[in-house]
Amino acid sequence: MSTELPEIPANTNPAEILRIGIAAANGPVSLACSFSLEDVAIIDIAQKAGVAIGVFAIDTGRLNEETYEVADALLERYRLKIDWYFPRHEDVEQLERTEGLFSFRESLDKRHTCCGIRKVEPLSRALKELKGWVTGMRREQSVTRGDLKTVEQDELNNGILKINPLIDWSERQLMDYARENSIPTNRLYKQGYRSIGCAPCTRSIGPWDHVRDGRWWWENAENKECGLHRR
Repeated sequence: MSTELPEIPANTNPAEILRIGIAAANGPVSLACSFSLEDVAIIDIAQKAGVAIGVFAIDTGRLNEETYEVADALLERYRLKIDWYFPRHEDVEQLERTEGLFSFRESLDKRHTCCGIRKVEPLSRALKELKGWVTGMRREQSVTRGDLKTVEQDELNNGILKINPLIDWSERQLMDYARENSIPTNRLYKQGYRSIGCAPCTRSIGPWDHVRDGRWWWENAENKECGLHRR
């Protein structure tokens, strides 16, 4: 499937990026929500701008309690419908029976296997009926995201459009937006977390560290993707 990519001028605001991307997708579009500051900001921006998008989430089975609290707060504040997707239980059972509970720390291949089961496969089901998906990715987050486009074609998921409305936002812009608009915020941010994923793969870091240093801290920076955003 090939869709003509829209031209989006520099400094286009996130709400307009959403509008342009959704129009180009010409079909159902949903936000992949991990309940990060980025994703909650996008929900808030879309609601205030009257931009209708769906919301789906992947429950890997290893999320923090604080992450579920944000999901509950979003339901209360925005009256959302969140479509939840889960790993196939037989695949998780097989993985843990044969490899143990922390095999993902043994090698990059084993970590990719775990992410593949818990994240990538559920994502493929979530995207199956969509024409586009929205992410909270930002260029400054890691070396693997420096060449992101505002709207791009996701060749790994049947060529559907991938819309990244916060692509040029800095961490400071994001924090300011969260404070000024009092959006629901994961309590772990106040404990030194700056990027939050599965509990065993995420830890707090210092303000001097890179924003993604707390994710898979035993790996090199160029490997710090879970497979949802392979390029």
